[in-house]
Amino acid sequence: MLVLTRRAGESIVIGDDVRVVVLDVRGDTVRLGIEAPRSVQVHRAEVYAEVQAAIAAAAHAGTDLGSVADRLQR
Repeated sequence: MLVLTRRAGESIVIGDDVRVVVLDVRGDTVRLGIEAPRSVQVHRAEVYAEVQAAIAAAAHAGTDLGSVADRLQR
């Protein structure tokens, strides 16, 4: 894991097209802005885990992924 120190207004770049900007730091809370192409999915870790679990459950149950996607969007 790469560990960096950044202040509000500073950023890091991932690859050629993803930029993470520190917007605000208050106590132990950090607000980040993420600039990425629409083709790159960006999720909080807990949301990503939920999506992966839903996909796995759908694959196991034989459900089509379209209906799973509809449920996740709600």
